[in-house]
Order: sequence, then C-alpha cells, then structure tokens
Amino acid sequence: MAITVISAGGSIIVPDRPDSGFLSLFRDSMKEYLSRHEDDKLIFVIGGGATARIYQEALRASLDDADPDMLDWIGIRTTHLNATLVKAAFSSLAPDDIVTDPTAEDLKFTGRVLIAGGWKPGFSTDTDAVYLARRFGAQRVINLSNIKKVYTDDPRKNPDAKPIDSISWKEFQKIVGDEWVPGKNTPFDPIASRLADESAIQVICADGRNIENTISILEGRPFEGTIIGA
Repeated sequence: MAITVISAGGSIIVPDRPDSGFLSLFRDSMKEYLSRHEDDKLIFVIGGGATARIYQEALRASLDDADPDMLDWIGIRTTHLNATLVKAAFSSLAPDDIVTDPTAEDLKFTGRVLIAGGWKPGFSTDTDAVYLARRFGAQRVINLSNIKKVYTDDPRKNPDAKPIDSISWKEFQKIVGDEWVPGKNTPFDPIASRLADESAIQVICADGRNIENTISILEGRPFEGTIIGA
C-alpha cells in the first residue's frame, strides 16, 4: 500500500472564492486515479488561501500590534472550513474526521482519502503535511499551489529570477529563510522545510491547477515542477 500526502494550497481551492468547477474536476481525477491504483491512499492537507489572508489583513488593519498567534488561528480556522468543503466533495471516500492534530494518538485512516486542516500556530499546513507523511511512512509530499515551479527569487519582483528543477533542502532554506510569519506566502514554509530535511522527506512543488500534471507526479511519469531534497 502506498500513501501519498498532498499539501493543497488554499490558492487552488479558494483562489478568491470556492472554485466548485476545479474542485469537481480535481475530485473526479483523484477518484479515477484511486480506481486504477486499488492499494493506494491519499492524504490531502488543505490550506487557507485567500480567505485566510483576507481575514488576517482585516485584523492587521484594525490593530497595529496584532497578535501573531491570533493571526495564525484565523488562518487555521479557515483551513478547517476549506477542508470541510473538500471532505464533503470526496464523500464516502473520506469517511474519517478531518485531522486537526497530525500527532494525535487516536488518528484514524479507514477510507481511501484522509482530509486534514491546520493544527496550531507557528507554521502553515505544509508542516502538518510533513508530520502526516512521517506518521504514515510517506517519503514524499506533493505541494500544490498556483505556481509551476520554485524560483530563485520572487519573479513578480525580480525579473532575473530563474525557475528551479531540483534543489537541496540546504539551498532551498536559503531562499525561504528560517522564520514563520502568519500568512507568509512561500513555496513551502520554513518550519516544514526544516522538518522535511530532518525527516529525509522529498517535496515536489507544482501547479495544482494542472490536474493532469498532478496525476503524472502520482504515477511516476514526467512532470513540470520542482523537486526539493532530490
């Protein structure tokens, strides 16, 4: 049995509002994949996306010294809302409760699909994905967002930024830094990066809107994306 953890950024589930068309196509494609690979299971860790950032910015605008933990909790609660939507879409394939603590002793995974949201302040759902990969023995996390590859710098700000096909954890951590900031938009969060490095877990960053590309990653075929920890 192969278990794959997919960190699905809120940017592809809720880019500005819930994208029901994408969610339907994504669910159907994952169901088809599971029907072809009867021994496989999938864990989806769902991010907060635009909803989280909108609410976090509202608090920042109303308070000059907004509590970082409270900003994180706002983001965490939105991941639970988004995760509930995804769990409902997968219906009987995801019978277990949404995971809100990847270290819980009574965590159950009885279906083909397990859905998770955020856990606690101090990091993003990327870190939860790494914890779940360690918990279930997965050697790889697929990180889906709205970017095709990791760049050497933010291409929106630096026209000389270059796309990266593969990179070591040491070099990647130089790009994303060491500290977590609530709502921080990075290809993979700094805390998750450190944990994945320590756990010898590989991460593939890819554009989650390209569902066929995601299937190619799952099935070991050529794909577009960046391998971290190669």
